[in-house]
Parts: sequence; C-alpha cells; structure tokens
Amino acid sequence: MKKLLLGLAVLATALVLFLFLRGAPGPALPAGPPDPARFTQVILDRNLNEPMELDLLDADRILFIERHGAVKLHDQRTGTTRVVDSLSVYDRNEDGLLGVAVDPRYAENHWIYLLYSPPDPTPRHRLSRFVFDGDRLDRSSERVLLEIPNQRDECCHSAGSLEFGPDGTLYLSQGDNTNPFASDGYAPLDERPGRSPWDAQKSAANPNDLRGKILRIRPEPDGTYSIPEGNLFPPGTPGTRPEIYVMGNRNPFRIAIDRHTGYLYWGEVGPDAGEDHPERGPRGHDEVNQARAPGFFGWPYFVADNRAYRDYDFATETSGPAFDPAAPVNDSPNNTGRHDLPPAQPAFIWYPYGPSAAFPLTGQGGRNAMAGPVYYFDDYAPSDRKFPRYYDGKLFIYDWMRGWIMAVTMTPEGDFLRMEPFLPAMTFHNPMDMLFGPDGAMYMLEYGTKWFSRNQDARLFRIDYNAGNLPPRLAPSADVTLGPAPLTVHFSAHATDDDGGPLSYAWSFTETDGTDAPNPTFTFTRPGRYRPTLTVTDAAGEATTASLDVAVGNAPPNVTIDLAGNTMFYWPGVPLAYSVQVTDPEDGTPGRGIDSAAVTFTVDRLPEGRDLTTIAQGHAAMMEASDALVGKALIEASDCQACHKRDEASVGPSFRAVADRYRTDPGAPAALAEKVIRGGGGVWGGQAMAPHPQLTPEEVAVMIRYVLSVGGEAPGPRLPLSGTLPIGHEPGAYVLTASYTDRGGVAVGPLTGRDVVILAPPRLQAEAAGTPLPPPEGLTATTPVVALSGGDTLSFGEVDLTGGAAWRLHVGLLDGTTTGGRLALHLDDPNAPPVAVAPLPAGPAGWQDVPLAFDAAPGRHDLYLVVSSAETEAVVCFLDWIELTSKNP
Repeated sequence: MKKLLLGLAVLATALVLFLFLRGAPGPALPAGPPDPARFTQVILDRNLNEPMELDLLDADRILFIERHGAVKLHDQRTGTTRVVDSLSVYDRNEDGLLGVAVDPRYAENHWIYLLYSPPDPTPRHRLSRFVFDGDRLDRSSERVLLEIPNQRDECCHSAGSLEFGPDGTLYLSQGDNTNPFASDGYAPLDERPGRSPWDAQKSAANPNDLRGKILRIRPEPDGTYSIPEGNLFPPGTPGTRPEIYVMGNRNPFRIAIDRHTGYLYWGEVGPDAGEDHPERGPRGHDEVNQARAPGFFGWPYFVADNRAYRDYDFATETSGPAFDPAAPVNDSPNNTGRHDLPPAQPAFIWYPYGPSAAFPLTGQGGRNAMAGPVYYFDDYAPSDRKFPRYYDGKLFIYDWMRGWIMAVTMTPEGDFLRMEPFLPAMTFHNPMDMLFGPDGAMYMLEYGTKWFSRNQDARLFRIDYNAGNLPPRLAPSADVTLGPAPLTVHFSAHATDDDGGPLSYAWSFTETDGTDAPNPTFTFTRPGRYRPTLTVTDAAGEATTASLDVAVGNAPPNVTIDLAGNTMFYWPGVPLAYSVQVTDPEDGTPGRGIDSAAVTFTVDRLPEGRDLTTIAQGHAAMMEASDALVGKALIEASDCQACHKRDEASVGPSFRAVADRYRTDPGAPAALAEKVIRGGGGVWGGQAMAPHPQLTPEEVAVMIRYVLSVGGEAPGPRLPLSGTLPIGHEPGAYVLTASYTDRGGVAVGPLTGRDVVILAPPRLQAEAAGTPLPPPEGLTATTPVVALSGGDTLSFGEVDLTGGAAWRLHVGLLDGTTTGGRLALHLDDPNAPPVAVAPLPAGPAGWQDVPLAFDAAPGRHDLYLVVSSAETEAVVCFLDWIELTSKNP
C-alpha cells in the first residue's frame, strides 16, 4: 500500500507540473510557436563599453548610452555608429550614465531625457532633459528636472531605467543604494550608528526618500515636472514624497510599461543567501514584478511571494519577530519618513539560485532578472521584420546572468498563465535592454561577458521575423582574429538556406581584396584593423550580410593557471600548489621581457550562496589598477613620451605634476581628454600640445586615468606567480584569476589575456543530473532530490577525478517503499565495464552514506551511475548528492 501511495504521489506531482507547464486551465495556445529559423539576429554594432539602455528616435536611428558617459547614435540606413557626445560622469561603483528615454513627441520637440551621476563631490543622480536635433546633443539646452541624493561611500544598487507610459508620464527606477555584503545575503537592516549605507530601511522602505523606488512624474514643457494623479502618496502627505509610484525595491534595474493596460513591469535583482535561515529569513530570490496600481513591494522586509525576514539586531546578533506583510512598520533610526507602510505586494514571478518549484523553466545558477516589453501585433504597421501574432499580448522577460529570454502568457486581466523559452538556441551575452521598434522588430543591447570592461561580445542588434522567403542564415567564423603581421586567417561561411536551393558567396577582406569561395584563406600583410564581410545570396535573390573583426599588429598574451591537482574541486585543509604561466609573442615571459609585477594574480573565496558578481564588485580597485596598466601601455605605444616623462619635466609637464594638479578635480578627466584629442596650450607655459585626432575618446579616457594615477599608487601585497595556497574549512568556492595586459603593437592597442579557475567543494547535487523532486515526507533535505528506480542512469559530464579515491553517495530510504539494488559507476561510456560497483541498502529508513570506491582515474571523465534492481519499476532510493573523497584526507 505504501508503494502505491508513493506512486500516486509521484504521479500527482508530475500531473501538477504538466498542467503548470501547459498553463491549464486557460485559453488554448495558437497553433504552436513560430519556427525559430524564421528569426534572424542582425548585428548592428559590437565592442561596446558597458552599454546601458537604448531608445529609438525614429524608424532608422537608435540612440543608446554607455555607463562611462558616451551617448551613441546608430543609423540603420548607413550601418554606422558614432559617439555624438560624452558626458562627464561619476562612474565608480555602479554609477555613471544610466538611463535614456526619447520624448513621445520627439518629432515635434526633439527632447530626450538622460539619467546620470554628476562628477562633482555631491553624491546624487540627475534627471535632465536635452535637445537632440539631427545628430547633435545640445549641452546648453539641459534642463534639470529632478535630483536624487544618494551615498557613494559604499556600493551598490544604483539602477536607473527610464520609460514613458502611454499617458505621457515618465517612470524612473532607483536602487536601494545599500551595501549588501555585510548581511550574510539576507535583509540589510543594520541600524547601528554610522551604518546607514548598510541599512536599506533608509531608502527602499523610507516613504520620504526616492531611492529603492520607481518614480512616476509628468515632464512639463518648461523643464519642470508635475505629479500625476494616482501615485502611492497624494501630494502633501506627511513623511512621504509624491513622486513615488512603487516602493520597496532592491535593484529594479530594468522597467517596462504595457502600452495597452498601463501595467508597470520590472526585474528585481534579489539578495544572495543560498538557503533559508530560521533566525534570519528566506533565501534570496530574483523577481519579475507587475504593478497594476501603486504599492509597496516588500524590500527589505519581504522577498518573492511575501516571504518574511526577521527583525535582526546587528549589534547583539539576535533575531526578533518576522515582519508582517499586512502591516509593515519601518522603525529604523535611518528612516526620515512615516513609519507605517502600505501592505506588501507579492512578486509576479520569483526564483532562487537553485531550481524553482514554482517556475522551473527559469533554471538555476547566477541570476539577474530583467523585464522587457509586452508585444501587441496590431500596434505595428506591416513590415518584413514584424514579430508574428503568436506573441500578441505576451510579456518578454530575460535574465542577465543566465542568458535566457522567456515569453510570458497572461490572462486578459494580467494574471500569469505560463512561460516559454524564446529562441533558446540563440546565444545572448548578458542581455541589458530590449524594446520593440516601430517596425515590430526587437532591438537589444548586450553588456558582454566581462564585468566593468569593454567587451567584443557587447553588441547592439535587432531580431527580425521573416514570414516569407527565408534569407540565408550566416554564422561566419575565423580560426584567428588577433595576431602579428603577416596574419593568415582561414574563414568559414557556415551558411544555410532553409528554403533550399543554391547559394552564392562574396567575401570582402579589404577595399581591394575579395573572393567568391565559401571558405577562403587570406593573409593580411599590413598592421591594421579590418572588417572582413561576407554576403550570401539565395536563389530568390535574398541576401544576408555578416562581418567579423580582425586586428593585425599584436598577438594576445596567453595566460594559464596550472594546478598540481584537481582543476574542479578542492578538499578542505589540503593545500593547493599552483603556478601562473604567461607568454606573449612580442613581450616575452615573466622575468624575460615581462615584468612579473605587471601580471595580476588573485584568489578569492566565494562564500556559499554568493554569486560571482560579488567577486566582480570586490575587484573594483583591481580593475581600476588594470585599467591604469592599459592606459600606460597606450601611452607607450603613442607619441606621448616624446614630450612627457613620468616623474620629471620635459617639453611638457611630467605625468606626476599633471596628476598632482588635477587628481581631485572631478571635471579634469573630460577636460584633459578633450585637450589631448583637439590639442591646446597655455597652462604649463608657451609650448602647445599637438592634437591627436587618431585616438578614440575611449582610448584617451583610459590614458588620462593612468596619468591621474601617477604618484597616488598604494602599494599592497601581491601573490607570487607560483606557490602553495592554504585551503580552509569554510563552505564556498575559490576563484583564481590571472591576467596580463601587453604593451600593445602597431595599429593594435594593448590586449589582455586572462584565465579563471573556480574550485568548488567536491560535491555534485543529484538534481543536476536527474528530475528534481521535493524530499518526500519522512526525509529532510535542504535541496531537491532524485528518485532512483531500477534501470535509471544519471550522468555528470566532464568531472575531474584527479586526487579522488571514492564517491560517497547520500541516499534516502523510506520504510517499505524503497528496495535494495546495485549501483554501477561507468566512465565515459555507460556500456563500458563498470569501474566500481556497490550494493544499495533496502533499509532502515533515513539517510545513509554509500561508498563507491574506484581505481585511480586522473583527469576529466563523464560519469554514468547505472541503477539495477530486481523490481525495476520500484523506487530503489532517493539520491541527494554524491561527494568525491580525497586520496589524501
């Protein structure tokens, strides 16, 4: 009978999951989603430097911004992008140029709105209106609508998204401006004196503060703003700000407005805790939220579906009662507003680091939720790019870390029905912003894969839908895209035509060189930056064009971290021997052409439940130092040293003298960069400095950062490039990072080589290889488990077994419902002879550890765990995790 009950429970769980994924009950789906082959990704620009937000001036011109201040304009008619202006901004932590929006009546008034961090010492964000006429930003036209005071002593959570609603109101998001790293991943509620930057109650839960909010205002023609009806607090309400539409936000990084319903959507980047804590509160969740009306959305007292944190006293490290979502109270001494808050609203969609039982398609791992637009088919005139009616009324959401996009189906009232992956086979490199243009195509920005840096895979692109003849699909590649001259490159077209028929090819390598071969080889004999272009035409005359970037004149450094033992796991208490290897064809090796001090090697311990973003934030100083090294290399590759020395005057002043004069001047970087490009004189005597129009604004900005760093360097401890690392017993992972920026070459600036190794505890969770289920009644586990029956096979790919002696399996048994069996371990092939076999017990009930010893098998292998049992359909056991034990405990 117990076996039958267990079987019925599993069947019921499967049925619930099936109905959830189908969205039942609900309206029937249209006749299936569109063929993914009918969507084409058209790359408009790449190699961007921290792109943030975009908007369209008209059908052809795309305006987008980069965090360090660049305002860029892409013209789809000419296929060109230009920097139209570069604002001087405070760009440390997460501040900078954050948001852009085009006025709904732009064709008449030529107004745009920018949200940025002024570089002067007063910390704040500024919302300004500018005239943008033709392709020029009129700086003199700036009208400051709103300034939001903040703190710059501690990172994080600036946010800063701008979006106009259908009624002409402007929405503006702001993060809680709170350091999250001293709260163990739970609610930052530090009320001790002097700890305001660690208390989100000062901002997100403060009705008299504009941080941790989404504001809603109505811009007026005279450059001011008014308060529209229907915000959270009527004007004149004591202890409140009338601009607030939504409060209780941690990091509402991207917002979107449904242009039919007026509903507000946003992605909320959530806290870091990996597990629920009985004395602190719930684990971290990211959220996608929907506001049909103004309200309080919980932070820092609640997360996900109103899961409550406890009132934690950081001074005594004791917990009080859980907060009440029906009647939250903010009694923090850092709260300058009213104490009684509106009832907390639950999230629309929520998911943790691990698998989500409520929203399983969201996956697991690092997370950064974003909200995109709601698509309406009839809002767009017919075009050859317009998305199909299948997506009518669907909300597009995306995750910056996980790289997926989902289409969310809702009821006519806006209730969640289901979600489905959108183009899951297409690779997205940290999607940053998205919208639908006047042509009904989707326009997107990607940040790229490296934090706080320019990325080759940071792109502006468009996704088109083609309902007719499908143009050829291209994925051109090259075996090498960086190197010294002469550089021989083997190209591959990788072109297909879903309609069938012959294809013709046209490669262009330089202005004079090309070929009609599909997979040619070409040698670039001179240093320079090239953009080989491939055009493929099908039998119907439909053509597709794609380009690659090739830089000739400098080979990138090769940086590797070599470990003497396992490259995937560490064992607590077992020291780790390492060495960092660097080779550069032009510079040499450390000690032989390369200064070892120019090689950066760091080791970070990533606490359990934290994300790699933590490491990125913690490396802000290291990244600035690396930035300075790039600037130094650019200077050495230019003519700067003909007139300037580091520490002594020459024709011009020394870099040290320049740094001493301008280091504390917030406006100096922009002014000095402009002088380098345009030339100037009169400050240091009669000698004028020649202009340098060949340098890009981005290159000059990095060079100036190096100059201003001279004399202000703070020497600190450096890890040697070889040695032994002590390994502690604290839970978490170790992140080893090594990098070297070379001195640059002819026509190609400095290049950076980097290697990252992440070492985790030697434990693999069962749900990574099987269907996750909640622990059955009678077995307690902190993570999902996998039910194993006779004939099942679990596989784990590319597992390093170096230094391992045996696997230890944590299996759960239920009295009368599990049977004994056998578990066999196979390497690389499930049909190969097993390398280890162990019996599985039938009882007693509870958790047991089962050893599975194997002979030495160093290196990486695919693991196959094959279960056999006399009762092939019966549950043998429940598997929680498997752990690799060390040969040298």
